[in-house]
Amino acid sequence: MAIVNDVVLIYLEDAPVSFARVESILPDAKKDWYHIKLLMLKIPLQVVTWLLKDDYINGHEFHMNGKKMKIKTVESPIEELLFSKPASPPDKKKPGKREPDKKTPENIISFADLKKNHEPESG
Repeated sequence: MAIVNDVVLIYLEDAPVSFARVESILPDAKKDWYHIKLLMLKIPLQVVTWLLKDDYINGHEFHMNGKKMKIKTVESPIEELLFSKPASPPDKKKPGKREPDKKTPENIISFADLKKNHEPESG
């Protein structure tokens, strides 16, 4: 089931039409029905509240104004960390003779240092 702060993809007639972030899910007076508030992630930003059964929030199809709808929680793709350095092209200076790889320090930027260097000076 989608929960608050999840990003969902909204389908209209089996075609994805918009992303939205779940802002809140509040129970309705009717059992198993909820008021789900969505921030539509498109321009202009818009907040909508839909009254949906828990099954619909879980990804089952429903109808709205006679149109088939569905919402699915979006899973962030897993990024693979690259631990190896990309292969560099061979040195073309002298065939057969290669200098050992020169190691250079990694460029690491500390956000704390960056913030200190860009803070306005108090006068």
